[in-house]
Amino acid sequence: MALRQSTSTRTALAGTRGLKDIYNGGFLDIYSGGQPASADYAETGSKLVRITIASGGAATAGITFGTAAAGLLPKSGTSWSGVVLLAGVAGWFRLYGTGGTSGSSESERRTDGNVGVSGSDLVLANTSLTLSSTLTIDTFTLGVPAA
Repeated sequence: MALRQSTSTRTALAGTRGLKDIYNGGFLDIYSGGQPASADYAETGSKLVRITIASGGAATAGITFGTAAAGLLPKSGTSWSGVVLLAGVAGWFRLYGTGGTSGSSESERRTDGNVGVSGSDLVLANTSLTLSSTLTIDTFTLGVPAA
């Protein structure tokens, strides 16, 4: 696993905000190539797809999370999906809070992770994405590591 949280996310977690509060209403972008060494760094590779609620626009259809248990925060029961913008092989994702922006930043709340067909932070049935197809995320969980 290769989850990396931005400086702003870690600061919010150390303060008064939780993961659900930070990311409800946000979106998840999936990129080709390898993920950056830090979630504070600019995106690498090409953006292949933006995941929202039922493939809606990020401003009106932000993703939502369910109820946390045992240190894990699962996606809600609503459909998370997006239409593939560019064909390619999914390599990593960036989860953004509401109104998140791209580029280098220590003030944006975001979490990065790797993508694969097994043993990854985001598991897809197939990492080869086809232009204009709809990608649906069936399961996704953020976790807080045990001490």
